[in-house]
Amino acid sequence: MILIIHRISAVIAMACIALFFSSTIIVELIGAAESIVIVKSLIVWPGLFILVPSIALTGGSGFVLSKSRNGKLVERKKKRMPFVGVNGIVVLVPCAIVLDRWASAGSFDTQFYMVQCLELFAGAINLMLMGMNMKDGLRMSGRLGSSPIISR
Repeated sequence: MILIIHRISAVIAMACIALFFSSTIIVELIGAAESIVIVKSLIVWPGLFILVPSIALTGGSGFVLSKSRNGKLVERKKKRMPFVGVNGIVVLVPCAIVLDRWASAGSFDTQFYMVQCLELFAGAINLMLMGMNMKDGLRMSGRLGSSPIISR
């Protein structure tokens, strides 16, 4: 059951971050100010209320699952997760809240776009780290063949 929770919560977390990332880029490129306000608002509610618990469930269930396993893949996953969590709590959540408030106030100035760039950069890092963890998880389960890098 823990493994199912881990897999589902990991997919939900990654999908949320990918959706937030892509919708932000798309709305900035082709959307009007009103669309940006809507996207920023949806990222905070209900977005963060889906993302934060899914990351917590992924990390917690991964911690429980890792107690019965060892090896390079498990260790690499364990090393990445604190960065994902801290990046989310310290950077992504505050950025999302601030950008939502500024967008709602119509404040699309240099500060807004600087914070937006920070949010996109942090989101890309989390997507990359979570993707690496997912790839290692698939290798651990035997659903993805090992690569020469793993055997070192």
